[in-house]
Amino acid sequence: MDRIRTGVIGAGAISGIYLTNLISTFDCFDVAGVAAGHIENARRKAEEFHIRAYTADEMLADPSIELIIILTPVASHYDLIRKALEAGKHVYTEKTMTETSRQAAELISLADAKHLYLGSAPDTFLGTAFQTARKAIDEGKPGRIHSFSAAVTRNNDVLTAYFPFLRQQGAGALRDYLVYYLTVLVSLLGPVESVSAAIRAPYRKRMNNVPGTAGYGEEIETPNESIIAAVLQMKNGIIGTVTENNETIGADIAAFSLYGTKGVLQLGNPNLFGQLPKLLAPKSWHMEEAQELEAAGFYSGNARGLGPAEMVHAIYEGRRHRANEKLAFHVLEVIEAMETSQKEGRMVKVESDFDIPAFFDENYNRK
Repeated sequence: MDRIRTGVIGAGAISGIYLTNLISTFDCFDVAGVAAGHIENARRKAEEFHIRAYTADEMLADPSIELIIILTPVASHYDLIRKALEAGKHVYTEKTMTETSRQAAELISLADAKHLYLGSAPDTFLGTAFQTARKAIDEGKPGRIHSFSAAVTRNNDVLTAYFPFLRQQGAGALRDYLVYYLTVLVSLLGPVESVSAAIRAPYRKRMNNVPGTAGYGEEIETPNESIIAAVLQMKNGIIGTVTENNETIGADIAAFSLYGTKGVLQLGNPNLFGQLPKLLAPKSWHMEEAQELEAAGFYSGNARGLGPAEMVHAIYEGRRHRANEKLAFHVLEVIEAMETSQKEGRMVKVESDFDIPAFFDENYNRK
């Protein structure tokens, strides 16, 4: 298979692992270069990885580039994706696809009209951890699943100091982090039918008390939501809860379980690729210790870029990719349904649908 000529837009914190994997881990990319809003940032990253520095406009105008990977904050996604599609290029973007489902629907229509592929992160559900869970569910190990619970804690006092983009519009708990849990959840259990949620943003300003960070000792704006509690009903009848609290001292403490008639499937952190699930199964009248399941899949390390790599193979094979636009759109609609539920105080129906991605065990693109 020929390598696909690829350009990366975005030279921020996540770009390092993406470029490392695109160049050194997967063998389907020919990375042309990197672009950024400030050309000096692109030049620094380009020098580090021995590739070309572009402006975004230069990259989009380069006829040799077939695929654009977007790693910029979500507020810029709509405009960049639209321009890339109009230039005849396939696109994969970091999460979420866009700020709103209306924007996403427009881009999906444009990609369809131009017969181009459009994919979106997160792609952690393709890693070893959640493909092991996928296989266990397919084999019936937890039995029939009736409910689930997911709870995560983070510390915004630290995170908003180290990562100023979290203070930007669209970078709150829903779109920046809960999106990982929702993507894994629906990839395993299928689409959501309705949502009820409560959302809070208790600290719209806070002191930056983290030494060594920009603005240390100063008051910073933190306007985004940081606490969410939601009840989800899936289209297959499964029900469950999802909560996130970013205003505590705990850092990424994840408790994520699927409750079945034969056992409880305990999942790892959806921000990671390789935390293997455990199965807690009954033994006589007692509960035995949860057993870690045998790994299925090949990507347990930080495999950022696995989503676009799988998409490239789908392009050449003429099939639908797994981290696809319909899955990403559905997750975005669920997030918006949570926001509507908070605003209007009611259960909100989710209209979109998608096909659950099949078990992924192919040894794709590994050098």
